[in-house]
Amino acid sequence: MIRTIITPENQDISIHIPENYVGKQIEVLMYDIDEVKSNEAGDRKKPSEFRGALNLTDDQYKDIQSHINHIRNEWERNI
Repeated sequence: MIRTIITPENQDISIHIPENYVGKQIEVLMYDIDEVKSNEAGDRKKPSEFRGALNLTDDQYKDIQSHINHIRNEWERNI
């Protein structure tokens, strides 16, 4: 695997493909590192922001709660 970071001076970039990569499928990615770093910091949500995100009906909510209680009760058993 080859990974490098460059700063282009114009809109054209030429790359040299190593001989052992010729004839193989390769993946070329291009993204602005600063943009990725700013998105990582800004996209974090607080747990309280997820409240109500599932939009469950009352029956679905009761079913899930029942399942969770059943699973939690299994923790209390001696293994």
